[in-house]
Amino acid sequence: MTGPASFLMTRRAAIAGGAGLMLAASAPIPLAPEARADPSSSIKGQETMTYITANDGTQIFYRDWGPRDAQPIVFHHGWPLTADEWDAQMLYFLDKGFRVIAFDRRGHGRSGQTETGNEMDTYAADVIALADTLDLKDAVHVGHSTGGGEVVHYAARATPGRVAKLVLIGAVPPVMVKKDSNPGGTPLEVFDGFREALSTNRPQFYLDVASGPFYGFNRPGAEVSEGLIRNWWRQGMQGSAKAHYDCIKAFSETDFTEDLKAIRLSVLVMHGDDDQVVPFEASAALTVEIMSNATLKVYEGASHGMAATMAGRINEDILGFLQSS
Repeated sequence: MTGPASFLMTRRAAIAGGAGLMLAASAPIPLAPEARADPSSSIKGQETMTYITANDGTQIFYRDWGPRDAQPIVFHHGWPLTADEWDAQMLYFLDKGFRVIAFDRRGHGRSGQTETGNEMDTYAADVIALADTLDLKDAVHVGHSTGGGEVVHYAARATPGRVAKLVLIGAVPPVMVKKDSNPGGTPLEVFDGFREALSTNRPQFYLDVASGPFYGFNRPGAEVSEGLIRNWWRQGMQGSAKAHYDCIKAFSETDFTEDLKAIRLSVLVMHGDDDQVVPFEASAALTVEIMSNATLKVYEGASHGMAATMAGRINEDILGFLQSS
């Protein structure tokens, strides 16, 4: 996606042309020592649902697999998805001996659907609560899209010793929206179009995103996966319309520049050069210039959803990064 102005024509043009879809940053947030795990808070069918309780009482759903003494990898999903986005990664890294954790952001999936708190400071506070409750040490945090913004906003505030490395996949930082300090960004009108589409017909909007720019299925000759489309739609429709609406502002307007500057950890930045949702030149290319210890890996022809469409390669590259010094 190279012409943000082309998004201004119609709602469908905005979707098909691709533009931003994720989350963003601000001020320090308090730790969450009172957060607690409640591993049997509810049962649906045969699945026990595990939660931690955030500072404001919101229940945050999570999965935690693998040896408790193994290095943890925490996966942060994109908008408007859930922990289920990471199935391929969870199974792969579990098999490699890691402890793997994925959670549903508040307002998404099985977590509490709060009316307020759907912004980056609260998202990062929820991650602090999760890390404190599970007592995670030297964890690797992997974030896709909006989840990438959440990762850097958290890491810049994390308790020393909690975080070892970061992986950003198709991530939204430094900032998505076009403004004087970010002339290459996506015009605000595009995100206004997202809000209108969500308010008018959320099911159709989500179907259009999943079957079009997210996985690059709108490209000539694309190998379309109906399963991926349906699974994306299923995850999106689990969440709260209010939270998803608010999250558009969070992922598009939060400026993560100061977070990126503050992080001294080793970071792997992974991005497709045909990402129609979070264009490479306005995101990853700038992120690695700002961060002090970031390595960039660009995937030719890859879409925003490359962690699913090319999971094998992405998983191997992340493992190589984790095994490097």
